[in-house]
Amino acid sequence: MNKAFEDFLAWTCANEWGSEETQKKTLNNGVTLSIWDSGVLEVSPPKPGKKDIVLSCAVHGNETAPIEICRDIINDIITEKQTVIHRTLFLIANPASINKGERFVEENMNRLFSGAHSNGKAHNKERERAAKIEQYVKRFYETSPEGERERLHYDLHTAIRDSKREKFAVYPFTHGKPYNKHQLQFLLACGVDTVLLNQAPTTTFSYFSVNEFNAHAFTVELGKVRPFGENDRSKFAAAEQTLRRLISEDSLDFGAFEPNKHFIFKEAQTINRMNEDFELNFADDVANFTSFDKGDLLARDGDENLYAQHDGEHIIFTTAKVALGQRALLTVVRVPTESLELE
Repeated sequence: MNKAFEDFLAWTCANEWGSEETQKKTLNNGVTLSIWDSGVLEVSPPKPGKKDIVLSCAVHGNETAPIEICRDIINDIITEKQTVIHRTLFLIANPASINKGERFVEENMNRLFSGAHSNGKAHNKERERAAKIEQYVKRFYETSPEGERERLHYDLHTAIRDSKREKFAVYPFTHGKPYNKHQLQFLLACGVDTVLLNQAPTTTFSYFSVNEFNAHAFTVELGKVRPFGENDRSKFAAAEQTLRRLISEDSLDFGAFEPNKHFIFKEAQTINRMNEDFELNFADDVANFTSFDKGDLLARDGDENLYAQHDGEHIIFTTAKVALGQRALLTVVRVPTESLELE
């Protein structure tokens, strides 16, 4: 067994910006492993089920728990300890940022999809990598067997700051299509009872899969950023077990849908940093989902004061030191699950 299949993550990190060497291996159980690039592994069962699944991690390299989960699942597939009945594409998106131990090297990769990697005059390796990843996802979905297929993509993350709701997912903008009850139940089985509904297109990886390939796709925040080896894996056990079931079982039955088990939020405001003189009006350690009331000052951007517009307006994804024009703060408000159009 060559180095890539001995330790896929280590080989990936040793080829941090990519490898032109494609590799293929067929296991004793008939599963074919195809390495398209560093961090890009297609798993093809001999008689694939009707799902095409993308599992991605390391869009941000310091978010280690999802990397550990994917590493362990991949290793168990290679050693035939993990059954796989559906085509699955594993993506370790930004190996260079893993090696650096930071969120990104030059630019936030999760703002570079849906063609954003080619916008403007900037040029860097993260932009090149995002463009390649788009093509790998396209290749994976468009080379699936004929017939009715279900396309799925779970982009796994952990959050920079503490959160009053430890696990949550972002449901990308659906362009008016109903939300999917089974997907909400799948997330709940992963331990994710809180879901944020995007209200507009974005340049995130999950939205790319929704918009370009009509996939059920989500950005899944599984906890807090910690260094390798310091994650309490028991806190991620439900997510890992459910992902393992996803790739190994024909269908997952979660029983009747119970709206009261799901906490749904929608975007209230997106606050972008437009001036060098920008500051948030709360401490750096304020947790995600901290609530503010209408009229509370949230941020100052140059000469403009930005206020909460609703009672019970919760803050998430707060990062004051983003590049000009990028999101520094998102606010959300609770909506009743029963009010959603569900299918």
